[in-house]
Amino acid sequence: MSLSRFKPASLRLLLRIAETGKLQLAAELMAMSQPAASRILAEIEAEIGTPLFERLPRGMMPTELGVAVLRRSARILAAFEDMDSEILRLQSGQAGKVRIGAVTGPAVGYIMPALRRIWAQAPDIEATIHVAPSVDLVRGLEERHFDFIIARLPVGYDATDLELTPARSERVALLVRQSHPLAGRQGCGMADLQAHEWVMQERGAPIRQAVENAFGRAGLDLPGRVINSSSLLVALAALATGDAITPQAQEVVDLLTRDQLSMGLVTLDVAPEIMVEPYFIIRHHHHAAPPAAAQVYQHVLANL
Repeated sequence: MSLSRFKPASLRLLLRIAETGKLQLAAELMAMSQPAASRILAEIEAEIGTPLFERLPRGMMPTELGVAVLRRSARILAAFEDMDSEILRLQSGQAGKVRIGAVTGPAVGYIMPALRRIWAQAPDIEATIHVAPSVDLVRGLEERHFDFIIARLPVGYDATDLELTPARSERVALLVRQSHPLAGRQGCGMADLQAHEWVMQERGAPIRQAVENAFGRAGLDLPGRVINSSSLLVALAALATGDAITPQAQEVVDLLTRDQLSMGLVTLDVAPEIMVEPYFIIRHHHHAAPPAAAQVYQHVLANL
């Protein structure tokens, strides 16, 4: 015996018969003729091998077996309704997963605000944010690890298959603890910074390159005491235990120096400003993105 060949409409008919106690009324509620409803009920009862309803003068009442079948039918139909709802949410981008890669600044300045806005409308979207150097992000996009990325293109990279949307240039802020000797001084020059300990991203990183260029334009050698690390945690540990300077994206520094974080960190007033070349919001022309990813992508673009 199997009911697997019966459609959800047949199960709904059983529930309508139980609700109304009348085959004719149940058929009307299902927008079908009474002969069609009678045929469907007969087919189900024949498949099971026993009546599901007692035919009484006052109407149709479920048998003991009928009650069990109705209970299961209700659960099955609820599952179908949940599935329909989930499919609609996924198709409309109101639910689903999105995988985003970004360098640190845009992860804070672009992606998080976009997710906050979209979660107000679509709380079922699940986002994964991977922060890494641009070269790793571009490779990850090629290998389909990300739906889109915010990064800079490696030198000489063939971007033929990529859709590039320019974003803003990135300002570098120099972060120190409040007791640093240069904290609060107006218009620090590169010469003032040279003698201090630094924690900088590894060589070749855009922020590191921008700092090196700033020293070069000032005609100065690089600082002699430099810890090479792209780890923000390492940088914060150095700031907490000494008079180190660490260059970070402005968005990251703004987050770390908010009053509520109470980390005792400030930025140096440096002239001229240190800027990094613009990054891009990047998608692959030939990689189809799920609707949820398209939703987040559009919200990120709206924040440009």
